[in-house]
Amino acid sequence: MKGAHILVTGAASTLGEALIRSLLADSRVQHVLAVTGRPVEEVCFDEPDRVTVIQVDLRRSRRVHDMLFGPARDLGVDVVVHLAMHHGAFREGSGVHAYNVEATRSIIALSERHPTIRRLVVRSDAAVYQVQRDLPVLISEDHPLNMGGSAPQWVRDRVEADVTACTRMGLSPLQIVVLRMAEILAPGTGSQLFDYLESIVCLRPAGYDPMVNLLTLDDAVVALQKAIHSDAVGVFNVPGADTLPLSACIRKWGRIGVPIPGAWMTPLYRVRRRVTGHDFRYGMNRRRFHYSGVLDGTRAREVLGYVPSHPVDWPADAPAEDE
Repeated sequence: MKGAHILVTGAASTLGEALIRSLLADSRVQHVLAVTGRPVEEVCFDEPDRVTVIQVDLRRSRRVHDMLFGPARDLGVDVVVHLAMHHGAFREGSGVHAYNVEATRSIIALSERHPTIRRLVVRSDAAVYQVQRDLPVLISEDHPLNMGGSAPQWVRDRVEADVTACTRMGLSPLQIVVLRMAEILAPGTGSQLFDYLESIVCLRPAGYDPMVNLLTLDDAVVALQKAIHSDAVGVFNVPGADTLPLSACIRKWGRIGVPIPGAWMTPLYRVRRRVTGHDFRYGMNRRRFHYSGVLDGTRAREVLGYVPSHPVDWPADAPAEDE
C-alpha cells in the first residue's frame, strides 16, 4: 500500500519539529515535505531521504502557489498539515495577519484545485472560544467563539483563520479538519501560561481560581497523527490530560502564587514585560484568569480515537533524590 506524502507548514516550530520526527517514525508515511520560513540549512531531520525541507514565505500567495504546484505536486502530497502561526502575543500588523490568516486562506483555495491533495488538517487553538461567567465551563465544539472586535490581534487572527477553514467544510472537495487544541505547556509553542510561569512569583486576581486544561507536546502530536490518518472531517477539541485550578498549576510548577486586586494585574505585568521582555499579556488572559473553561474532548475520542494520555511533567511533583 502506498504510504502517505505529507506537507507540514511551521516545520521549524517546536510542534512542527516534534510532529515531523514522529511522522518519520511512522511506517504509514512515505515522505514529508517540511515547509519553514527559516533557511533550509538550519532545519535538520533524521532520515533525510524521507524528508524534503523547503523555505517558503507563506505571507505571499504566489509563493504558496509555487510550493503546492511545485514540490508538493512533484512529491504527490496528499495531506497538508497547517501549523504555521505567529506565537508572539504582541506581534501585530498586516504582515502578521497575512501569515496567520491569509496563508490559511491561500492554502485552502489552492489545495481545493490541487491534483493530489485530498486532506487538510488545520491546527487551531482553544483561545478562539469565548470564556465568561454565563457560559458553560465545559466547552464543546459549538461553544460561542470570541468574535469581539476589541480582542487583541493574536486572538482575532486565530478566530479568523479557524472560521476561514470551517466555512469551507461541506463545500470543499477537501477533507478539512480543524483541531482546536488546549494550551501546550511547553517552550516555543506560544503558550501564554508557560511564559507566565517563568516568573518565580506569579500574580493572580484575588478571589478567583479558575480551572485550566493543559496539553503536552506528546499528546498534541498524537492528536495530529490521528487526524492525518483518519477520514473524518469537521472540528475537534483536543484537550490535555491535566485539568486543575490555576493556583495548583502555579504550585506544581514550583512557583509562588500571590493573589492581588485584579485592577493591579495589567499594569504590573506591563512593567514585567518592559523590564524582562516576557511575552505574557494579562489583558488577553483576563477572562480565563477569572472564569473556568475546559475543552470537552468527547468528539475527538469517539471519532478520532484521541484520548490524552501524556500528563504534564510538573517540576515540583518530581520525587526528591536520595541523598
